[in-house]
Amino acid sequence: MGFFKVHIQRGVNLAVRDIVTSDPYVVLKLGKQLKTRVIKGNVNPEWNECFNISASDPHVPINLCVYDKDTFSFDDKMGEVDIDVGPFLKALKMQLQGVPDGITVAKVQPTKQNCLTEESSIVWSGGKLVQSMILRLRNVECGEVELQLRSD
Repeated sequence: MGFFKVHIQRGVNLAVRDIVTSDPYVVLKLGKQLKTRVIKGNVNPEWNECFNISASDPHVPINLCVYDKDTFSFDDKMGEVDIDVGPFLKALKMQLQGVPDGITVAKVQPTKQNCLTEESSIVWSGGKLVQSMILRLRNVECGEVELQLRSD
């Protein structure tokens, strides 16, 4: 079992779903569903929200979906991505006490499956594992989400 935090930092160049902008929020799904607050009128929102996650199967991704909040109709989907937590869960099992700060434990290369826009490193920093990711949203014309996975 791996316990860690998902820090949803920001969205970049998200799709417009209202007339000239959107009111985006993020939904994370892994067993339960977690939701960020809505950022009104912004296609480059700064959520800066953390969620505690427990995952036992490294082959089961966390589904992240971005929606546009609508008042009088169903919320519009603004793209989605599956977060591959396998490499991070593998790193959590390593015995890293005594390892120098700033050491890169693993690197994850971008693929069509993981939707990374660039290489993502898992780093031992301040006694915790940290993996920063920039993920390109699927099933939408544009948009990325920046987030971090962090050990507790």
